[in-house]
This record gives sequence, C-alpha cells and structure tokens, in this order.
Amino acid sequence: MKPTALVVLVVSALVVIVAATSARSRGGLKAAVTLSSDRAPDSVRIRVQVLNGTTTRGLARRATMLLRDRGFDVVETGTISDARDTTLVLDLSGHPDWAKRIARVLGVARVESRSDSSRYLDIAVVLGRAWHPPPEPLYP
Repeated sequence: MKPTALVVLVVSALVVIVAATSARSRGGLKAAVTLSSDRAPDSVRIRVQVLNGTTTRGLARRATMLLRDRGFDVVETGTISDARDTTLVLDLSGHPDWAKRIARVLGVARVESRSDSSRYLDIAVVLGRAWHPPPEPLYP
C-alpha cells in the first residue's frame, strides 16, 4: 500500500470517529437497548395492559406493537399521570415467568408481583422514561 493511500485511509477513519462522537454528544444518536428475542409461550394467551407513564406521546402504542409482534395479547392501552423513570412490569396473575419474559422483551424493566384476582389482565406494564422503543420498520 502506498503511503498516500494509507494516509487517506487513516484520515477517513478519524473523520468517521469524530463525526460519530460529535453526533452522540449532541444527542443525535441514542444508546441502543438490546432487546431480547423472547416470545409469549405457544398456546398460551397472556393478556397485557400497557400504560404510558411518561410525557412522550405514542410510547404505549410502540410497546403494544412490539409485544404483539412477540405473541403477547395487548388488550388495553392508556396513559397515567404519574410520571416515572423506570418501566414496571406487574405480574397480576401469579405467573412471574410471563412478567420476566415481557421485561426482557422491553429491555429495561423492574418486575413486581401484585395479586389481583378481580381483573381480567395477566400482566400490566407501566412504561418509564428509561424505555426507548426500537426503530419502527418502514412500510412503504
């Protein structure tokens, strides 16, 4: 390799690194949360409620799409006025393994059990500010 070609290669690499670092420091790039490939168990209907606990519009819809893509039956969505930082997954039906699956799908979540036999829901999800949805696919 000629010295000038090597210099061009090194300079190009430095430009890419500087541009990426600059965009990240300005908030142009968000840290990607690695989402699990967990799915709902086969032949089990897990009824889920998704609530947006942030001021960011549309998060409950995005989480609903993600969970439905993974086989969970989201039967109710909404917004609550209590803003929170951390996403909370509540096991309402005595199936903590289901709640843990949903927490892994969402990426960052705390799991708690709260017995509630009067409801028709199995799991309730309250999204917090720390949750960032995956990029939406482009449907032309």
